[in-house]
Amino acid sequence: MRKPMALTMGEPGGVGAEITVRAYRALQDEGLPFYYCGHAGLIDDAARLTGMGVAVIAIEGPEQATAAFAKGLPVIDMPLAAKVTTKVASPAHAPAVVCSIEMAMDHALAGRASAIVTNPIQKHSLHQAGFPYPGHTEFLEARAGAGKAVMMLEGAGLRVVPVTIHEALRTAIARLTPALIEETGRAAALGLQRDFGIKSPRLAVAGLNPHAGENGDMGDEEERIVAPAIAALRATGIEAFGPLSPDTMFTARARAGYDAALCLYHDQALIPLKTLAMDEGVNVTLGLPFVRTSPDHGTALDIAGKGIADPGSLIAALKLAAKIAAHRETSA
Repeated sequence: MRKPMALTMGEPGGVGAEITVRAYRALQDEGLPFYYCGHAGLIDDAARLTGMGVAVIAIEGPEQATAAFAKGLPVIDMPLAAKVTTKVASPAHAPAVVCSIEMAMDHALAGRASAIVTNPIQKHSLHQAGFPYPGHTEFLEARAGAGKAVMMLEGAGLRVVPVTIHEALRTAIARLTPALIEETGRAAALGLQRDFGIKSPRLAVAGLNPHAGENGDMGDEEERIVAPAIAALRATGIEAFGPLSPDTMFTARARAGYDAALCLYHDQALIPLKTLAMDEGVNVTLGLPFVRTSPDHGTALDIAGKGIADPGSLIAALKLAAKIAAHRETSA
């Protein structure tokens, strides 16, 4: 029997409850069971969740989730320290939000869950509560302690891997080194082989400056930082090429020539992905000892509680997590 996936709480004041319920309805008949690590009411109480049209099935552990999934949404209860206000992210909820992620990780590492899928978190409120990591990726990497983990987003036939992620652009540029680009490229290539079955991944590497520096006329980072990293990746047998001009490397014709784009900062990677696949994009963390995916959007506090949140990205994240988990199992 297929092991269920663990879905984390995310920010209680955001759209996690709405998209979770809609994802449950969409996947109930597809044989892709998952369970929710979080407050039994998802937002404030079980009555409200029931009012969304789904039964809540309290479970004590993942082993009960698959049987319960046919009857309702399986939930491992995790009481919150304060009442939830829809549209508001509160630092008071941070311990439960983090505990939900830790519980899902522990279940996956113990082989009790086939994968973890994380609902969006509100980073600012977590940081206010003392959470020391920029986001999910860095926290999962540190807690797993298994080496370099990288963020990859996938959707509409495009995969992007940012070398630097959640930091100010000035800081991101200052941190760029040939070693960091090479390390990220290696992790991306290994992840594409392990989780997607791509034997020889092709990595297109973006330049930093307009027109990839225009032969040094608009910056020397391409020659000084990016090109040496590409050469180092190629020396290890990885098919990396570039630096490419960021304004043309995401066209349909260009995308057909690579398996993933290695981008140098957050927006360089996420703007094209979200433009092409906002409602179906998936965040995948490569390099972890367990499978982890997430919707490519945030907590959407502005529309929380209105019943209009699109579950497409979460559904895609659950489906991709199941696909990767099955691939790992069969190729082990």
